[in-house]
Amino acid sequence: MKANNKLLLTSESVSAGHPDKICDQIADAILDACLAQDPYSRVACEVFALSSKIIIAGEITSMAVVNFEQIARDTLKLIGYVHDYYRFDKVVIEVYINSQSPDIAQGVNNLGAGDQGIMFGFATNETSGLMPLPIVLAHKLVRMASQLHLEGKFPYSLPDMKSQVSIDYTNPYRLKIDQILMSIQHQSDFDEIAFKEFVHKEIMIPVAQSFNLNTDFSFLINPTGRFVIGGPVADTGLTGRKIIIDTYGGSARHGGGSFSGKDATKVDRSAAYMGRYIAKNIVAAGLADKIEIQLAYAIGVAEPVSIMINTYGTEKIHINKILEAIRENFDLRPQAIIEKLELRAPRYRPLAAYGHFGRPDLDLPWERTDKVEELRKLLSPINSNRAKQRLIIDN
Repeated sequence: MKANNKLLLTSESVSAGHPDKICDQIADAILDACLAQDPYSRVACEVFALSSKIIIAGEITSMAVVNFEQIARDTLKLIGYVHDYYRFDKVVIEVYINSQSPDIAQGVNNLGAGDQGIMFGFATNETSGLMPLPIVLAHKLVRMASQLHLEGKFPYSLPDMKSQVSIDYTNPYRLKIDQILMSIQHQSDFDEIAFKEFVHKEIMIPVAQSFNLNTDFSFLINPTGRFVIGGPVADTGLTGRKIIIDTYGGSARHGGGSFSGKDATKVDRSAAYMGRYIAKNIVAAGLADKIEIQLAYAIGVAEPVSIMINTYGTEKIHINKILEAIRENFDLRPQAIIEKLELRAPRYRPLAAYGHFGRPDLDLPWERTDKVEELRKLLSPINSNRAKQRLIIDN
Protein backbone atom coordinates (compact mmCIF):
# COMPACT_ATOMS: atom_id res chain seq x y z
CA MET A 1 0.00 0.00 0.00
CA LYS A 2 1.26 3.50 -0.87
CA ALA A 3 0.13 6.26 1.48
CA ASN A 4 1.61 9.73 1.94
CA ASN A 5 4.27 8.77 -0.61
CA LYS A 6 5.27 5.78 1.52
CA LEU A 7 5.38 2.21 0.29
CA LEU A 8 3.99 0.26 3.25
CA LEU A 9 3.60 -3.46 3.88
CA THR A 10 1.72 -4.67 6.95
CA SER A 11 1.74 -8.04 8.71
CA GLU A 12 -0.02 -9.26 11.85
CA SER A 13 0.47 -11.96 14.44
CA VAL A 14 -1.47 -13.29 17.42
CA SER A 15 -0.44 -14.87 20.69
CA ALA A 16 -0.77 -18.49 21.73
CA GLY A 17 -3.83 -17.43 23.74
CA HIS A 18 -5.78 -16.28 20.69
CA PRO A 19 -8.85 -18.53 20.15
CA ASP A 20 -7.80 -19.71 16.68
CA LYS A 21 -4.28 -20.44 17.86
CA ILE A 22 -5.61 -22.38 20.86
CA CYS A 23 -7.27 -24.68 18.33
CA ASP A 24 -4.14 -24.99 16.19
CA GLN A 25 -2.06 -25.91 19.23
CA ILE A 26 -4.51 -28.55 20.47
CA ALA A 27 -4.67 -30.10 16.98
CA ASP A 28 -0.88 -30.23 16.69
CA ALA A 29 -0.50 -31.52 20.25
CA ILE A 30 -2.79 -34.39 19.26
CA LEU A 31 -0.68 -34.97 16.14
CA ASP A 32 2.49 -35.03 18.25
CA ALA A 33 0.95 -37.52 20.70
CA CYS A 34 0.06 -39.85 17.82
CA LEU A 35 3.47 -39.56 16.15
CA ALA A 36 5.30 -40.14 19.43
CA GLN A 37 3.76 -43.61 19.63
CA ASP A 38 3.29 -44.34 15.92
CA PRO A 39 5.40 -42.31 13.46
CA TYR A 40 3.20 -43.51 10.60
CA SER A 41 -0.01 -42.12 12.10
CA ARG A 42 -2.43 -40.56 9.63
CA VAL A 43 -3.97 -37.50 11.24
CA ALA A 44 -6.48 -34.93 10.03
CA CYS A 45 -7.72 -33.22 13.16
CA GLU A 46 -9.91 -30.13 13.51
CA VAL A 47 -10.64 -28.23 16.72
CA PHE A 48 -13.47 -25.78 17.40
CA ALA A 49 -13.46 -23.65 20.55
CA LEU A 50 -16.53 -21.90 21.96
CA SER A 51 -17.08 -19.96 25.17
CA SER A 52 -17.68 -23.11 27.23
CA LYS A 53 -16.80 -25.99 24.94
CA ILE A 54 -14.02 -27.45 22.80
CA ILE A 55 -14.94 -29.84 19.99
CA ILE A 56 -12.24 -32.16 18.59
CA ALA A 57 -13.16 -33.92 15.35
CA GLY A 58 -11.55 -35.48 12.30
CA GLU A 59 -10.00 -38.63 10.90
CA ILE A 60 -7.13 -40.42 12.63
CA THR A 61 -5.66 -43.81 11.76
CA SER A 62 -2.96 -44.77 14.25
CA MET A 63 -1.69 -47.46 16.59
CA ALA A 64 -1.33 -44.77 19.26
CA VAL A 65 -3.56 -44.70 22.32
CA VAL A 66 -4.36 -41.05 22.93
CA ASN A 67 -6.40 -39.26 25.59
CA PHE A 68 -7.70 -36.39 23.46
CA GLU A 69 -9.43 -34.59 26.31
CA GLN A 70 -6.33 -34.61 28.51
CA ILE A 71 -4.16 -33.32 25.69
CA ALA A 72 -6.57 -30.42 25.19
CA ARG A 73 -6.59 -29.54 28.89
CA ASP A 74 -2.79 -29.80 29.14
CA THR A 75 -2.44 -27.49 26.14
CA LEU A 76 -4.73 -24.91 27.73
CA LYS A 77 -2.59 -24.96 30.87
CA LEU A 78 0.59 -24.58 28.85
CA ILE A 79 -0.86 -21.54 27.10
CA GLY A 80 -1.84 -20.02 30.44
CA TYR A 81 -5.58 -20.62 30.77
CA VAL A 82 -5.27 -21.87 34.34
CA HIS A 83 -7.37 -19.45 36.39
CA ASP A 84 -11.08 -18.84 36.90
CA TYR A 85 -10.50 -15.26 35.78
CA TYR A 86 -10.15 -16.42 32.17
CA ARG A 87 -13.61 -18.09 32.31
CA PHE A 88 -12.21 -20.96 30.28
CA ASP A 89 -10.61 -23.35 32.76
CA LYS A 90 -13.66 -25.61 33.23
CA VAL A 91 -14.49 -26.00 29.56
CA VAL A 92 -16.39 -29.09 28.34
CA ILE A 93 -14.50 -31.14 25.75
CA GLU A 94 -16.24 -33.32 23.14
CA VAL A 95 -14.39 -35.74 20.82
CA TYR A 96 -15.59 -37.00 17.44
CA ILE A 97 -12.79 -38.95 15.75
CA ASN A 98 -13.17 -41.38 12.82
CA SER A 99 -10.69 -43.41 10.75
CA GLN A 100 -9.19 -42.05 7.53
CA SER A 101 -10.98 -42.80 4.27
CA PRO A 102 -9.53 -45.96 2.63
CA ASP A 103 -9.63 -44.20 -0.76
CA ILE A 104 -7.30 -41.46 0.52
CA ALA A 105 -5.11 -44.00 2.32
CA GLN A 106 -4.69 -45.98 -0.92
CA GLY A 107 -3.12 -43.01 -2.70
CA VAL A 108 -0.75 -42.34 0.20
CA ASN A 109 0.17 -46.01 0.53
CA ASN A 110 1.21 -45.92 -3.13
CA LEU A 111 3.73 -43.20 -2.16
CA GLY A 112 1.73 -40.45 -3.84
CA ALA A 113 0.44 -37.15 -2.50
CA GLY A 114 -2.33 -37.36 0.08
CA ASP A 115 -4.39 -34.81 -1.83
CA GLN A 116 -4.28 -32.36 -4.70
CA GLY A 117 -3.29 -28.78 -3.97
CA ILE A 118 -0.92 -25.87 -4.44
CA MET A 119 1.73 -24.85 -1.91
CA PHE A 120 4.13 -21.92 -1.74
CA GLY A 121 7.61 -21.40 -0.33
CA PHE A 122 9.34 -18.05 0.12
CA ALA A 123 12.59 -16.46 1.28
CA THR A 124 14.08 -12.97 1.21
CA ASN A 125 17.43 -11.62 2.33
CA GLU A 126 15.96 -8.62 4.16
CA THR A 127 16.50 -10.38 7.53
CA SER A 128 19.17 -12.77 8.75
CA GLY A 129 16.59 -15.57 9.02
CA LEU A 130 15.67 -14.91 5.36
CA MET A 131 12.11 -14.02 6.36
CA PRO A 132 10.08 -10.88 5.61
CA LEU A 133 10.65 -8.19 8.23
CA PRO A 134 6.99 -7.31 8.98
CA ILE A 135 5.95 -10.83 10.05
CA VAL A 136 9.16 -11.40 12.04
CA LEU A 137 8.55 -8.21 14.01
CA ALA A 138 4.86 -9.00 14.51
CA HIS A 139 5.70 -12.44 15.89
CA LYS A 140 8.38 -11.11 18.22
CA LEU A 141 6.06 -8.49 19.70
CA VAL A 142 3.35 -10.93 20.78
CA ARG A 143 5.88 -13.55 21.75
CA MET A 144 7.66 -11.15 24.10
CA ALA A 145 4.36 -9.92 25.52
CA SER A 146 3.16 -13.49 26.08
CA GLN A 147 6.39 -14.52 27.76
CA LEU A 148 6.25 -11.53 30.11
CA HIS A 149 2.66 -12.46 30.93
CA LEU A 150 3.53 -16.09 31.70
CA GLU A 151 6.44 -14.97 33.89
CA GLY A 152 4.18 -12.61 35.84
CA LYS A 153 6.16 -9.58 34.67
CA PHE A 154 3.42 -7.90 32.61
CA PRO A 155 0.97 -6.21 35.00
CA TYR A 156 -2.75 -6.61 34.27
CA SER A 157 -2.17 -8.70 31.12
CA LEU A 158 -4.22 -11.73 30.00
CA PRO A 159 -3.40 -14.37 27.32
CA ASP A 160 -5.24 -13.12 24.21
CA MET A 161 -3.00 -10.73 22.25
CA LYS A 162 -2.56 -9.37 18.72
CA SER A 163 0.09 -7.34 16.94
CA GLN A 164 0.27 -5.55 13.60
CA VAL A 165 3.35 -3.97 12.05
CA SER A 166 3.60 -1.64 9.05
CA ILE A 167 7.05 -1.42 7.46
CA ASP A 168 8.09 1.42 5.17
CA TYR A 169 9.69 -0.06 2.04
CA THR A 170 10.08 3.27 0.24
CA ASN A 171 13.86 2.84 0.44
CA PRO A 172 14.34 -0.95 0.14
CA TYR A 173 17.86 -0.67 1.56
CA ARG A 174 16.78 1.30 4.62
CA LEU A 175 13.61 -0.24 5.97
CA LYS A 176 11.76 1.61 8.74
CA ILE A 177 8.91 0.86 11.11
CA ASP A 178 6.01 3.12 10.23
CA GLN A 179 3.48 1.92 12.81
CA ILE A 180 2.96 -0.78 15.45
CA LEU A 181 -0.48 -1.78 16.71
CA MET A 182 -1.01 -4.07 19.69
CA SER A 183 -4.29 -5.24 21.20
CA ILE A 184 -3.73 -7.03 24.50
CA GLN A 185 -6.36 -8.53 26.80
CA HIS A 186 -6.23 -7.15 30.33
CA GLN A 187 -7.85 -7.37 33.74
CA SER A 188 -10.92 -5.23 34.37
CA ASP A 189 -9.29 -3.22 37.17
CA PHE A 190 -6.22 -2.26 35.15
CA ASP A 191 -4.41 1.08 35.17
CA GLU A 192 -4.82 2.10 31.52
CA ILE A 193 -2.03 4.67 31.49
CA ALA A 194 0.50 2.37 33.18
CA PHE A 195 -0.57 -0.56 31.00
CA LYS A 196 -0.08 1.31 27.72
CA GLU A 197 3.20 2.82 28.89
CA PHE A 198 4.48 -0.67 29.69
CA VAL A 199 3.51 -1.98 26.25
CA HIS A 200 5.27 0.90 24.49
CA LYS A 201 8.42 1.12 26.58
CA GLU A 202 8.94 -2.52 27.62
CA ILE A 203 7.76 -4.34 24.49
CA MET A 204 7.56 -2.17 21.38
CA ILE A 205 10.75 -0.18 21.87
CA PRO A 206 12.96 -3.17 22.88
CA VAL A 207 11.72 -5.24 19.93
CA ALA A 208 12.48 -2.42 17.48
CA GLN A 209 15.92 -1.94 19.01
CA SER A 210 16.67 -5.66 18.76
CA PHE A 211 16.48 -5.24 14.98
CA ASN A 212 18.47 -1.97 15.03
CA LEU A 213 15.37 -0.22 13.70
CA ASN A 214 13.91 3.21 14.39
CA THR A 215 11.94 3.85 17.56
CA ASP A 216 10.12 6.99 16.36
CA PHE A 217 7.26 4.98 14.84
CA SER A 218 3.62 5.79 15.51
CA PHE A 219 1.79 3.29 17.68
CA LEU A 220 -1.67 2.21 18.79
CA ILE A 221 -2.43 0.17 21.92
CA ASN A 222 -5.94 -1.24 22.45
CA PRO A 223 -7.47 1.45 20.24
CA THR A 224 -11.04 0.62 21.38
CA GLY A 225 -10.00 1.50 24.94
CA ARG A 226 -10.70 -1.82 26.70
CA PHE A 227 -10.05 -5.50 25.98
CA VAL A 228 -11.22 -7.39 29.06
CA ILE A 229 -13.20 -10.27 27.59
CA GLY A 230 -10.96 -12.30 25.29
CA GLY A 231 -10.04 -15.81 24.19
CA PRO A 232 -12.84 -18.22 23.17
CA VAL A 233 -15.20 -16.50 25.61
CA ALA A 234 -15.18 -13.47 23.31
CA ASP A 235 -14.78 -15.16 19.93
CA THR A 236 -14.96 -18.71 18.60
CA GLY A 237 -11.72 -20.40 17.56
CA LEU A 238 -11.08 -22.81 14.71
CA THR A 239 -8.03 -24.60 13.30
CA GLY A 240 -6.55 -23.16 10.13
CA ARG A 241 -7.91 -19.61 10.31
CA LYS A 242 -4.52 -17.91 10.70
CA ILE A 243 -2.66 -19.33 7.71
CA ILE A 244 -0.99 -16.05 6.67
CA ILE A 245 0.35 -15.66 10.22
CA ASP A 246 1.64 -19.25 9.97
CA THR A 247 3.70 -18.41 6.87
CA TYR A 248 4.95 -15.09 5.48
CA GLY A 249 2.54 -12.44 6.70
CA GLY A 250 1.26 -11.55 3.26
CA SER A 251 4.70 -10.92 1.74
CA ALA A 252 4.13 -14.08 -0.29
CA ARG A 253 1.12 -16.15 -1.24
CA HIS A 254 -0.26 -19.07 0.74
CA GLY A 255 -1.61 -22.23 -0.85
CA GLY A 256 -5.09 -23.65 -0.44
CA GLY A 257 -4.59 -25.44 2.87
CA SER A 258 -3.64 -24.89 6.50
CA PHE A 259 -1.02 -26.88 8.42
CA SER A 260 -2.15 -27.67 11.95
CA GLY A 261 -3.67 -31.04 12.77
CA LYS A 262 -2.34 -32.67 9.60
CA ASP A 263 0.37 -35.31 9.35
CA ALA A 264 3.04 -34.92 6.68
CA THR A 265 1.37 -37.17 4.10
CA LYS A 266 -0.82 -34.12 3.52
CA VAL A 267 1.14 -32.02 1.05
CA ASP A 268 -0.58 -28.91 2.42
CA ARG A 269 2.01 -29.21 5.16
CA SER A 270 4.97 -31.19 3.79
CA ALA A 271 5.22 -29.46 0.40
CA ALA A 272 4.90 -26.02 2.02
CA TYR A 273 7.82 -26.92 4.29
CA MET A 274 9.81 -28.14 1.29
CA GLY A 275 9.00 -24.93 -0.58
CA ARG A 276 10.46 -22.92 2.29
CA TYR A 277 13.52 -25.20 2.43
CA ILE A 278 14.19 -24.72 -1.28
CA ALA A 279 13.59 -20.98 -1.22
CA LYS A 280 15.80 -20.42 1.83
CA ASN A 281 18.71 -22.35 0.32
CA ILE A 282 18.44 -20.49 -2.99
CA VAL A 283 18.51 -17.09 -1.28
CA ALA A 284 21.22 -18.16 1.17
CA ALA A 285 23.33 -19.31 -1.79
CA GLY A 286 22.90 -15.94 -3.47
CA LEU A 287 21.07 -17.16 -6.57
CA ALA A 288 18.40 -14.53 -5.88
CA ASP A 289 17.68 -11.91 -3.23
CA LYS A 290 14.07 -13.04 -3.01
CA ILE A 291 12.12 -15.99 -4.37
CA GLU A 292 8.63 -17.45 -4.26
CA ILE A 293 8.09 -21.06 -5.28
CA GLN A 294 4.80 -22.74 -6.14
CA LEU A 295 4.45 -26.54 -6.07
CA ALA A 296 1.30 -28.32 -7.28
CA TYR A 297 0.34 -31.95 -6.63
CA ALA A 298 -2.33 -34.47 -7.67
CA ILE A 299 -3.70 -37.03 -5.23
CA GLY A 300 -1.90 -40.36 -5.49
CA VAL A 301 0.82 -38.94 -7.79
CA ALA A 302 4.37 -38.64 -6.43
CA GLU A 303 5.98 -35.99 -8.63
CA PRO A 304 4.57 -32.44 -8.58
CA VAL A 305 2.46 -31.62 -11.61
CA SER A 306 4.06 -28.17 -11.82
CA ILE A 307 6.79 -25.97 -10.35
CA MET A 308 6.73 -22.18 -10.70
CA ILE A 309 9.26 -19.65 -9.41
CA ASN A 310 9.24 -15.87 -9.14
CA THR A 311 12.45 -14.04 -8.24
CA TYR A 312 10.98 -10.53 -8.57
CA GLY A 313 13.83 -9.61 -10.90
CA THR A 314 16.48 -10.29 -8.23
CA GLU A 315 17.98 -13.43 -9.81
CA LYS A 316 21.78 -13.56 -10.24
CA ILE A 317 21.65 -16.30 -12.87
CA HIS A 318 19.08 -17.10 -15.54
CA ILE A 319 15.77 -18.09 -13.97
CA ASN A 320 15.70 -21.30 -16.00
CA LYS A 321 18.96 -22.36 -14.35
CA ILE A 322 17.42 -21.81 -10.93
CA LEU A 323 14.47 -23.97 -11.92
CA GLU A 324 16.86 -26.64 -13.22
CA ALA A 325 18.83 -26.48 -9.95
CA ILE A 326 15.61 -27.08 -7.99
CA ARG A 327 14.83 -30.19 -10.00
CA GLU A 328 18.38 -31.53 -9.68
CA ASN A 329 18.99 -30.81 -5.98
CA PHE A 330 15.63 -31.36 -4.30
CA ASP A 331 13.53 -34.54 -4.36
CA LEU A 332 9.94 -33.31 -4.44
CA ARG A 333 8.15 -36.63 -4.02
CA PRO A 334 6.03 -36.56 -0.82
CA GLN A 335 7.70 -39.57 0.80
CA ALA A 336 11.16 -38.17 0.00
CA ILE A 337 10.14 -34.82 1.52
CA ILE A 338 8.97 -36.57 4.68
CA GLU A 339 12.29 -38.38 5.03
CA LYS A 340 14.50 -35.40 4.18
CA LEU A 341 12.72 -32.99 6.52
CA GLU A 342 12.17 -35.54 9.32
CA LEU A 343 8.44 -34.93 9.30
CA ARG A 344 7.45 -38.05 11.24
CA ALA A 345 8.99 -36.60 14.41
CA PRO A 346 6.58 -35.14 17.02
CA ARG A 347 7.66 -31.51 16.68
CA TYR A 348 4.52 -29.64 15.70
CA ARG A 349 2.78 -28.10 18.73
CA PRO A 350 5.46 -25.39 19.22
CA LEU A 351 4.99 -24.40 15.57
CA ALA A 352 1.26 -23.81 16.00
CA ALA A 353 1.93 -20.34 17.46
CA TYR A 354 4.39 -17.69 16.20
CA GLY A 355 4.94 -19.19 12.76
CA HIS A 356 6.22 -22.32 11.06
CA PHE A 357 9.16 -20.59 9.37
CA GLY A 358 12.08 -18.46 10.49
CA ARG A 359 12.14 -19.97 13.99
CA PRO A 360 15.67 -19.69 15.42
CA ASP A 361 14.36 -21.04 18.74
CA LEU A 362 13.71 -24.43 17.13
CA ASP A 363 15.96 -26.78 15.15
CA LEU A 364 13.77 -27.22 12.10
CA PRO A 365 15.12 -29.28 9.17
CA TRP A 366 13.36 -27.06 6.62
CA GLU A 367 15.21 -24.03 7.99
CA ARG A 368 18.64 -25.57 7.39
CA THR A 369 20.83 -24.26 4.57
CA ASP A 370 22.72 -27.46 3.78
CA LYS A 371 22.35 -27.08 0.00
CA VAL A 372 24.11 -23.72 -0.20
CA GLU A 373 27.58 -24.88 -1.22
CA GLU A 374 26.22 -26.99 -4.06
CA LEU A 375 23.99 -24.20 -5.31
CA ARG A 376 26.74 -21.56 -5.13
CA LYS A 377 28.66 -23.45 -7.82
CA LEU A 378 26.15 -22.02 -10.30
CA LEU A 379 27.29 -18.44 -9.61
CA SER A 380 29.98 -16.56 -11.49
CA PRO A 381 32.82 -15.12 -9.31
CA ILE A 382 31.28 -11.63 -9.57
CA ASN A 383 27.83 -12.75 -8.50
CA SER A 384 29.31 -14.98 -5.82
CA ASN A 385 30.85 -11.93 -4.14
CA ARG A 386 27.56 -10.06 -4.41
CA ALA A 387 25.83 -12.94 -2.66
CA LYS A 388 27.98 -12.35 0.43
CA GLN A 389 26.80 -8.76 0.91
CA ARG A 390 25.30 -7.83 4.28
CA LEU A 391 21.60 -8.35 4.84
CA ILE A 392 19.37 -5.31 5.02
CA ILE A 393 18.28 -6.15 8.57
CA ASP A 394 20.71 -8.19 10.65
CA ASN A 395 19.03 -9.69 13.68
